[in-house]
Amino acid sequence: MEEKKNNKLKYVLIVAIILLLAGLGVAAYFILQQKTQLEENQEIIEFSRQQIEDEYKNLDAEYEELKIDIRNDSLLHQLENEQTKVQRLMEEIKKLEATKSSDAKEIKRLKDELTTLRSVLRSYVAQIDSLNRINQQLTQEKLEITNKYQETSRALNQVSQEKSNLSEKVTLAAKLDATNISVRATNAKGKDQKNIKKIEQFVVSFLITKNITAEPGERNIYVRIMKPDDSVLTKSASNTFAYENRQVNYSMKRLVEYTGEETSVVMYWKVEEFLMPGTYRVDIFADGNRIGSSRFTLSD
Repeated sequence: MEEKKNNKLKYVLIVAIILLLAGLGVAAYFILQQKTQLEENQEIIEFSRQQIEDEYKNLDAEYEELKIDIRNDSLLHQLENEQTKVQRLMEEIKKLEATKSSDAKEIKRLKDELTTLRSVLRSYVAQIDSLNRINQQLTQEKLEITNKYQETSRALNQVSQEKSNLSEKVTLAAKLDATNISVRATNAKGKDQKNIKKIEQFVVSFLITKNITAEPGERNIYVRIMKPDDSVLTKSASNTFAYENRQVNYSMKRLVEYTGEETSVVMYWKVEEFLMPGTYRVDIFADGNRIGSSRFTLSD
């Protein structure tokens, strides 16, 4: 009887031990499963962290590239501020890596921040594209305006040149002309003299030709008599007039009323100086132009 009781107790004990072992096995299984799941979750979180870090790096590079061609200081400042935010969040990701922290909420926050920053970047890209289009349009308009300005300048230069040419032609056309220039060497009574020692005056006569283009009115006519040594016969060193941007001496001066018709002019030079034999030259001037020239020869 006692033996049966002992056997039954042993049986119960064995069953209890078996059940205990089975429970421990199930518990160990679930613990192992949970550990495996935690490790997998940790790997997923770590992968997400690494992926986010790479995306932040790419985003930072995109901001850096976007700044290269920006010439707008205000826009450049805004881009730099956004890039600073990206770099600050990159530092936070590196701290997570350094501390081996794998907070899923922190990873999600960083991912949400990334989404926001990408949205901001897209808005800047759109803004920059718009500015580029405006700049291209302004550049094209500037080019068109420059071309029109150059065309207008060329046209104005051409008109100015034509006007200058026309003015020059008018000036040339209006220039007086002295013809039939004659120089007589006479005594005081007006009788021609061949002996140089008996010459007391030169009688210079000429015609100012008809010119309807020339403006009528009073004209100062200057006559220069140059001796064979190229010195000018003059009564005073102060007797000068303007010719080719300088003052030159004249021998005789006369005020003539010119009507546009042919005008005869006679001028007299009283000889008070030594005359040398040789070829003399007479130049006639009016309006700052030489309008005629002639030569005559005196001999002993």
